[in-house]
Amino acid sequence: MKIPFVTFKPLEKELDNELRNAFERVYKRSWYIEGIEDENFEKIFAEYCNSKYCVGVGNGLDALYLALRALGIKEGDEVLVPSNTYIATALAVTYAGATPVFVEPDIKTFNVNPERIENAITDKTRAIMPVHLYGQACDMDQIMDIAKRHNLYVIEDCAQAHGATYKGKVVGSFGDAAGFSFYPGKNLGALGDAGAAVTNNEEVARKIRALGNYGSDYKYHHIMQGNNSRLDELQAAFLAAKLPHLGRINKERRKIADKYLNGIHNDAVILPYVPEYAEPVWHIFGIRCKRRDELEKYLNDAGIGTNKHYPIPMHLQECYKNLGFKRGDFPISEEISATELSIPMYYGMTDEEIQYVIDKVNDFR
Repeated sequence: MKIPFVTFKPLEKELDNELRNAFERVYKRSWYIEGIEDENFEKIFAEYCNSKYCVGVGNGLDALYLALRALGIKEGDEVLVPSNTYIATALAVTYAGATPVFVEPDIKTFNVNPERIENAITDKTRAIMPVHLYGQACDMDQIMDIAKRHNLYVIEDCAQAHGATYKGKVVGSFGDAAGFSFYPGKNLGALGDAGAAVTNNEEVARKIRALGNYGSDYKYHHIMQGNNSRLDELQAAFLAAKLPHLGRINKERRKIADKYLNGIHNDAVILPYVPEYAEPVWHIFGIRCKRRDELEKYLNDAGIGTNKHYPIPMHLQECYKNLGFKRGDFPISEEISATELSIPMYYGMTDEEIQYVIDKVNDFR
């Protein structure tokens, strides 16, 4: 049996007419930037995120970067980010001119450990950027309490967590702002690059929109030195067509995850841990194994696609060698990087495919 790590075909087959109609609607109107499709998606996605404002942008990285700039983060500031996440989180801080300060995760949840956040705060710290990694919510009560006591902004990185909840409340609605990616592989994915920032602060939303439009508040009037980062009409139309289906997409991913959690019984494998406060949406199903590379080869040879999230921790990436870190500085992140293996998780997996993955993981010796 051949099982890819991810495929979009089952969902695209179901939504074929809706997506084609979205394309035709935009194409016939001949309006491709800052039109009614973007306006519509921003409205419905803000409502979905229980937020007052949504600003569509070019991608998830820009959503975080523009939110940081809109909040006044600048050179000389420090922003606390998880040491275990995708590089975009740290890059957003760097692009804003600030310094990313890495904080170790909880080895069980992979998310930033609130108990370690407070020890990383200095007189230069201006914000905390928690990442709801793999689609599981961080412990937001603790994070928001720390931020309040130290007068810090909170910018949630929700790039992998569309629809995930913390104590029944959707992620992205806790902090001062939140960034979402709609990269095609996300639970809510565009048919290209796309992103959005959400916030309950009207002034922050206004600044994000201006910064993403060359720093302009109206045509040829530039109040800030901005960027070109806007959600185009076509991607907005595709996303609006997909958003009503996100609930059932996430529900199916949870069913697949439950089957993995209940079916995989191998002492060599550590399964994901879900705290009582979280209802994940399982963008990634990441297991851990001391013999990760052997398990990866074993599964690949059996026709099962896999991935590693992420094989090189951020502090050891060449692009951040200027920060002066060395191996051993963030041992928990290094442990996760050396042992994590992501197995297939996508809408449309059949029971036979799920069971095949379970059987092969269980057979690994």
